[in-house]
Amino acid sequence: MKAQSAATRGWVESLGLAGSPGDVAVLPGRDGKASGAVAVIPDSPTLWDFGSLSTKLPAATWRLEGRTAPVAATDVAVAIGLGAWKFERYRASKSKSGAKFLWPEGADRKRAIATVEAISMARDLITTPSSDMGPAELAAAAQKLARAHKARVKVIVGDELLKQNYPTIHAVGRASVRAPRLIDLTWGRASDPKVTLVGKGVCFDTGGLDLKPAAGMLMMKKDMGGAATVLAVASMIMATGLRVRLRVLVPAVENSVSGNAFRPMDVVRTRKGITVEIGNTDAEGRLILCDALHEGASEKPAMMIDCATLTGAARVALGPDLPALFCNDDKLAHALVAAGEAVTDPMWRMPLYAPYRQMLASKVADINNVSSGAFGGAITAALYLKEFVPNDVPWAHFDMMAWNNSSRPGRPEGGEAQVARAIYRTIADRFGK
Repeated sequence: MKAQSAATRGWVESLGLAGSPGDVAVLPGRDGKASGAVAVIPDSPTLWDFGSLSTKLPAATWRLEGRTAPVAATDVAVAIGLGAWKFERYRASKSKSGAKFLWPEGADRKRAIATVEAISMARDLITTPSSDMGPAELAAAAQKLARAHKARVKVIVGDELLKQNYPTIHAVGRASVRAPRLIDLTWGRASDPKVTLVGKGVCFDTGGLDLKPAAGMLMMKKDMGGAATVLAVASMIMATGLRVRLRVLVPAVENSVSGNAFRPMDVVRTRKGITVEIGNTDAEGRLILCDALHEGASEKPAMMIDCATLTGAARVALGPDLPALFCNDDKLAHALVAAGEAVTDPMWRMPLYAPYRQMLASKVADINNVSSGAFGGAITAALYLKEFVPNDVPWAHFDMMAWNNSSRPGRPEGGEAQVARAIYRTIADRFGK
């Protein structure tokens, strides 16, 4: 404030601003229109401290003055862009255009645009009601993304899943009138390092015959948040031309109730060949993921990452903002955590504690899909998935919320592609262009 003119100081003081981070004061010009603005940024800012500018400033074209360090100019642009996201598909009247911004000096425009478009796409997919975002619509979104980047997509639908040996995906999705499917997207040169992404695509989860209560079912349109997140990462990889051979596997289903629904204590054979006893039909995410993970690992990728809204236990342990990271490779885990810190896309590593594997024991099959008790639910879910990934494939599993419960700068309420930017940063740092 000491550097400002007396008129500016007087105006800001008259507004009664306490100088708290996030405060914005629009400065009037002699013609009565806005001549500038003062935004309060913390001494140690993150990119999200710039996320409210797109909503707090009036319609005009704005240019940033002053330092943004340690936040890079590219991340400032990303925060402003993501702060402008709105989900208005079902509104008769749309919001009017708001503030526009000149590019911050030094910003990587290509990467910023790729990030904002990818995260916005994921937010749209997650926030769309299940009536308009079933397995077919999710596959269509992947196909649209593939066309934009000249990628290839194969979709295996309905009973064809049985013929091509994806039995657990079929078992979970067969009760719905909307057929289950496996979305398989590939992009890049075969000679480049293989990176495989797997995303849980449960487009709505009733819990199956182990039916959820109404409160537990309310937000289940977001149960395909893992799928949307890996599609966002794929979008960033393809848009920026990273030198990898990318494969994205999304098992897309609706876990419904009908006469042919899979039942508690059924035994299902997996793509790997081991059998699974169904301890609970509401633990369906790990069932569809296990077939996709086994297929993804068959190519021995240099890195395989899955994203899933898998357990309430992870949210109880870490809350909504911290996705749980489970990883069989310390080097990969450290890289992901460091990338998350660098781009303010946080996560928290949890243990793949081997002694808990006994909790998944079954008396009639090779494994049960749920543990025998109520403890360590996120860990036992990750241990179930680990059964389908060889130790020589570096693999990370994210158990996430995929939703912003309230609006914050840069993160409006609605779907969220948590850890997408961190995963992209990890891949970019390791494999480059």
